[in-house]
Amino acid sequence: MEIPRSLRALLRLSLAVAVLHIAFGAIVRISGSGMGCGDHWPKCLGAWFPPMDQPTLVIEWTHRLLAAILVTTVSATALVAWRARGMKGVGGRGGVLRPALLALALVFTTALFGAVTVWLQNAPLATVGHWSLAAALLATLATALVRAGDLGGARWSVGTAKLARGAAAAAGLAFVVLILGGLTAKVPGANAACSGIPLCGTPTDPNAPGLATLQLVQMFHRVLAYLLFFHLMGLAISTRRITEAPAAVRAVRIAFALALLQVGIAFSMVLRHLPGVLRSAHQITGVLLWLAVVVATLLARRAAPAEAPVPPSVAVLIARGGGA
Repeated sequence: MEIPRSLRALLRLSLAVAVLHIAFGAIVRISGSGMGCGDHWPKCLGAWFPPMDQPTLVIEWTHRLLAAILVTTVSATALVAWRARGMKGVGGRGGVLRPALLALALVFTTALFGAVTVWLQNAPLATVGHWSLAAALLATLATALVRAGDLGGARWSVGTAKLARGAAAAAGLAFVVLILGGLTAKVPGANAACSGIPLCGTPTDPNAPGLATLQLVQMFHRVLAYLLFFHLMGLAISTRRITEAPAAVRAVRIAFALALLQVGIAFSMVLRHLPGVLRSAHQITGVLLWLAVVVATLLARRAAPAEAPVPPSVAVLIARGGGA
């Protein structure tokens, strides 16, 4: 590939900032800092640099600072990709340009939706919409980076449609679980509606208004999370018996390891009565799990079909484990 080094570096930086930004967004929600800057946007309490004398203000201001950095890096990435659109691997179908431009649209939409969230006083549905757009941006940047040859995308490999379908199903499940996790964290009382695990157990507050609905949200999130865990376990086991693209297999195994870690955090979080540190760790691990299954899907779909003839030059590269 003739991808400019500056473009690849900007993509890496954008993805890293996006992960940090969405992870920090979880901390904002869980710490109750969403209105730390009042109803002002984009300024904070009417100033660009307000006095940092309140924890909620510091958390929300830092989140907005990360958002500004993310907008800058994604804009620079899209500009460099546009200027290099005539180069191989950048323009055209399967190139970096399209996801880079989509990421540019998503980052501005996400920022504007953040303003709407503030103006609506952090209403749960608005917050979850903001969270969903941020997750979509993360997936789009990962797509651009894989197309640029990073995250294992530079290697020629052979795989099966079965893994591609399985990874895509995992990505779909992971997205829904991630969004429901954000909803559970944001809707008042939803996180404490179930005091037991893996089943719901006795509610912390039996007299909470709308308890049945809150428990339904919590258990729907859990059931889908359990399905995702066992699905990833099945994928990780099946790749031991079938020849698949090495990079995709590695991504699947990383995703399963993160799912295993997530289960451990969830049990500890519930049994220790929902401490903020573990709640934040739970959502941040969920973000990394979402990213891992997206990358696994991209790599599995990128692999050459096992039933298709492999060109001799590619066969040599596969045998040597070399990159394209």
